[in-house]
Amino acid sequence: MPRPLPLGRRGIYMLRPRLFSVRTVTESAVLCLVLIVSSRAAIAQTNNGDYILILASGFLCDPDHAEACPAVAKDANGSTFEMSGAGTFSPHDKSVTAAGTFTRKSSSGTVLDTGVWFAASLVSFDSYGAAPGALIRQGVAFGPRHMPMSSRPMPTGGLAVFRIRLLPLQGPSTNAVLQVNCALGEVPRERSVEGIRLRLERNDTEYAEEAGGRLMILAVRAGIVTPGKTSNQETSPAIPESPQN
Repeated sequence: MPRPLPLGRRGIYMLRPRLFSVRTVTESAVLCLVLIVSSRAAIAQTNNGDYILILASGFLCDPDHAEACPAVAKDANGSTFEMSGAGTFSPHDKSVTAAGTFTRKSSSGTVLDTGVWFAASLVSFDSYGAAPGALIRQGVAFGPRHMPMSSRPMPTGGLAVFRIRLLPLQGPSTNAVLQVNCALGEVPRERSVEGIRLRLERNDTEYAEEAGGRLMILAVRAGIVTPGKTSNQETSPAIPESPQN
């Protein structure tokens, strides 16, 4: 531990500052958010229609599979937008609390900017229904083994659309529309590719191709994972579907 430096007679001390990257701090914060929300869901399921979003972070990141994290979206020129994060959202009242990190790269892999993002609002959520075996395949279990399955967070497929704000380390912030497609449950054929898409509102640039990364949506209330669109949805900002092979 570094030796404290005395500052005057009042006995105020200054420790040598430790340097943390934005990514390290943010990833720790979103991991804590996931743990807090998971515990809260197990003991007090009070919000109607609450879901947990895990975006290429936490237990989804596998060191043996580098493509798992971060989640990547690609534009027509080959530039990429990499994202990770976590949070919660509720289609019932359109509330959302989510944040994470991002990195934008050119087609050659040069980093153009990097920073943090946070969700401003939920536009819509279209549920594909429950997928109870998804966590078992990931080797993860939430809550005690004796807890009823209906009381645990339930993996759920669906298409969630958020309005988010991007805060780069350099340059101005910008608004964007983030589309998260979790391909579990009764997945429509045209949405069979899991991943993210992004549209920057400042210059209308679209990263409309899912190019990798794992994500998961967990329902934390029983009875809200029936396939079909949720109520009170707005029209989703259009991001063109990529062609299916």
